[in-house]
Amino acid sequence: MAVISKKIPAPDRVAVRTALLSVSDKAGIVDLARALAGKGVRLLSTGGTHKALSDAGLAVTDVSDVTGFPEIMDGRVKTLHPSVHGGLLAIRDDAEHVEAMKAHGIGAIDLAVINLYPFEDVRAKGGDYPTTVENIDIGGPAMIRASAKNHAYVTIVTDPADYPALLEELADGSTTYAFRQQMAAKAYARTAAYDAAISNWFAEALDMSMPRHRVLGGVLKEEMRYGENPHQKAGFYVTGENRPGVATATLLQGKQLSYNNINDTDAAFELVAEFLPENGPACAIIKHANPCGVATGRTLKEAYARALACDPVSAFGGIIALNSTLDGETAEEIVKLFTEVIIAPDADETARAIIAGKPNLRLLVTGALPDPRVPGLSAKTVSGGLLVQSRDNGMVEDLELKVVTRRAPTAQELEDMKFAFKVAKHVKSNAVVYAKDGQTAGIGAGQMSRVDSARIAGLKAEEAAKAMGLAEPLTRGSAVASEAFLPFADGLLSAIAAGATAVIQPGGSMRDAEVIAAADEAGVAMVFTGMRHFRH
Repeated sequence: MAVISKKIPAPDRVAVRTALLSVSDKAGIVDLARALAGKGVRLLSTGGTHKALSDAGLAVTDVSDVTGFPEIMDGRVKTLHPSVHGGLLAIRDDAEHVEAMKAHGIGAIDLAVINLYPFEDVRAKGGDYPTTVENIDIGGPAMIRASAKNHAYVTIVTDPADYPALLEELADGSTTYAFRQQMAAKAYARTAAYDAAISNWFAEALDMSMPRHRVLGGVLKEEMRYGENPHQKAGFYVTGENRPGVATATLLQGKQLSYNNINDTDAAFELVAEFLPENGPACAIIKHANPCGVATGRTLKEAYARALACDPVSAFGGIIALNSTLDGETAEEIVKLFTEVIIAPDADETARAIIAGKPNLRLLVTGALPDPRVPGLSAKTVSGGLLVQSRDNGMVEDLELKVVTRRAPTAQELEDMKFAFKVAKHVKSNAVVYAKDGQTAGIGAGQMSRVDSARIAGLKAEEAAKAMGLAEPLTRGSAVASEAFLPFADGLLSAIAAGATAVIQPGGSMRDAEVIAAADEAGVAMVFTGMRHFRH
């Protein structure tokens, strides 16, 4: 295979004599401009950036003085001009380009410092349609792309975080080809992510569920030490979606989150958010993206204890998610067991002090819970493509449950059914979940056979009962949920053998009648939801 050169004919170092500064985010721009001016760099600028630099006492030329044309249409048209784009795109040692510059009075622009209208921020804050459209930048992306294409001669900087590196690079008044390459690569990634945000907003605003082209963009939040395994590289990219969770949380203490930590913590927090705080405290304990215990309680401490009781062995080294503020009493209990991460809307000072005694334990606070009903997108890669779907925002409270057996469930069985179905939505398929009195009694996850999931959940319940010194497993008198229909009666019979007296499932199998008949024969109540929750 031929080696492709990463260099085009160009000088290694290019002196910066003229810089164009046009930024929406003005953090650090005055200091940067002052440093550039101190190196003898001529400053060009536009609009609000020009005013900020002028107000700081810097000598700066307005772009309209260069183009000979004023800003018009509320600033929509100001930099889309040959005097700007010619200065950015000209090949400096091409005779035809040089002649064209002379003929039209176009001066070379060696450095462009540009960032874009805050479209993503406006969208995240729920701006109305006209406001969001007005924050679509046109001139900025055009200048960024022009500068990046001509990186042989022009340095493009789009991120204020790169200002220190730029100034270090300019120690002798010039930039290297390698630096210009790196900045160009970042520039195109930035405009790509920007356009992705715009196109996805349009798709959402116009209810285009599956547009012809779909692009997902993100910003690197942190590079991970490794991915799922040590030989894999990984990074954590954030999309800017304004949804409380691991991407927006504040890490109060502990080591850097790993790839697996982030994946599991997201699963845990999305699950616990199914239980509204106004209905009482709730806790979910997650291991390898599957819950090993979920419970509600009169207090958060009780909810944690009840969740732990479902599978205390698997909970070791797990992720704990809480639906309300972590308090000291609950923190005291949690630190008794080795835990990787705790995530909650907040933590009081007592809890923070207790957790501080475990310096490696990560404590994340989010400020709020994500709304399970809010629509959104989820995506995963496959070879040669992306699978994109709407977020599973179905809620059992919103469904019309259909009783299909002769016996209807009791009020308590119905509550247990709903609880179990909420949890099953977050368990890898095939999933079977037993629940009783607001507490998971047994969880079977990710099996190729649903009957095996039912049996495993029952065995887990028996092991937990022995560990807790209970006379019988909590599955006795429980409700059981299957996240997809029961294709045969065997899964139901396994659940009944474990002690379940009520069953909730989507229904829709060719053998529904056979399964209903088996339930009736056993005196078990069964309801259909009409909604499936596969989770692969």
